[in-house]
Amino acid sequence: MAASSKKIFTASRLPRNTGTSGWVAMLPTRRAGLRLQGHITSDVVIIGGGFAGLSAARRIHELDPGLKVAVLEADVVGEAAAGRNSGFIIDLPHEVSSDDYGGDSAARSKEAIVISRTAIALASAIAAEQGWSKDVFDPCGRYSVAISDEGDHHLTAYADQLGKLGEKHQLLSAREIAEVTGTRSYTSALFTPGTVMVQPAAYIRGVADSLVDPVTVYEQTPAVQFESTGAGWLVKTPEGSISTGRIVLANNGHAESFGFFKGQVLHIFTFASMTHEFDPARLSGHRKWAATPALPMGTTVRRVPGQNGDRILVRSRYTYHPGLVTGDGTLRRAGAQHDRKFKARFPTLTDIPMEYRWAGAMAVTWNSVPAFGEIEKGVFAACGCNGVGASKATASGIAAAELMLGHNSRLTEIYKRFDAPKSLPPQPLTTIGAKANLAFREWMAGAE
Repeated sequence: MAASSKKIFTASRLPRNTGTSGWVAMLPTRRAGLRLQGHITSDVVIIGGGFAGLSAARRIHELDPGLKVAVLEADVVGEAAAGRNSGFIIDLPHEVSSDDYGGDSAARSKEAIVISRTAIALASAIAAEQGWSKDVFDPCGRYSVAISDEGDHHLTAYADQLGKLGEKHQLLSAREIAEVTGTRSYTSALFTPGTVMVQPAAYIRGVADSLVDPVTVYEQTPAVQFESTGAGWLVKTPEGSISTGRIVLANNGHAESFGFFKGQVLHIFTFASMTHEFDPARLSGHRKWAATPALPMGTTVRRVPGQNGDRILVRSRYTYHPGLVTGDGTLRRAGAQHDRKFKARFPTLTDIPMEYRWAGAMAVTWNSVPAFGEIEKGVFAACGCNGVGASKATASGIAAAELMLGHNSRLTEIYKRFDAPKSLPPQPLTTIGAKANLAFREWMAGAE
């Protein structure tokens, strides 16, 4: 390739995290991982060591164990966006009847379920192989909980849609969900058995550590540039470089930092707080449960047991940050909202303060499709999680690996039919619209 036609993609920024993830803080400090120094060659380079990137590495190795694969993680494994997830690997769409999942189209809903269950199948295989405990990987199902009449009606309608799809579910009364949660704040609930709950930081660490030669994970090794060569690509890092024939871009919204999907991805942050440990005797019910809200943009809650006591995780609040960074002030305001949500749901625990607060990024497209596919010759994207990142990012990583290696599956059939992400309106209209939409949807969620 002539020098004039060389393509160069340089990162305009690197990921930055706000706050301390409770999931990471509860784990022992990770032993320093391998950092790339000097020049190497690899058949495939994966940029991003989260749900998408590690799943892609796993699937590549399954399909062709002889391929040399280098995974580049800008941070310590488990401490970036993946370790800031709430840990729900969900098998069902949040709203089977919503426009986001195809309106009245059962076919679209079933495809969404295929995507999620493909992700769960891969995660389950790794968990069984590695012998993980339920503290890391627990196929326990999840509750969708209501705290208002509107939430109750929504769960009833959702249950009706699940029944039409033939999906197992169970509606619970206020008394029945109180027996689970130990609080009388919830008015009803819907249990679905297929969700897997993970300790996300421990899960990501475990997946990374399960990968075997010739797959290598490099930590604290951000890709800062990649450029085309006659034979493929040269990927550069702060202390080294890799010659490769193929690249999987698995860095979600940070694909835009390299110039891809510009004006097609919304960078949304969500926030979580986790309490100090408390005596389990102070809250009746099950010591371990996980609940998503009945209405979109509501409040997610998990009870997390530990050897020295239990904790409550509260996640809510969504903000738009086109620069891919959120500040401490935004985190404090989200934390104040979490405190109010916590006290409203657990009035007997109002003296228990939060110990950890953190922000996590996700990438959303206007038409709710992944930013996926071969975006340059030999460069494959597995980005744009659109929320539910543990499920969708995992599936996108699997699909990118299969597409790259020419492997046809039900998953790749679905992904190949996705439209391209729609272009967003020009600035400042995107910022105005995104902030207004998020505020409206949070207002619609009300007490939920």
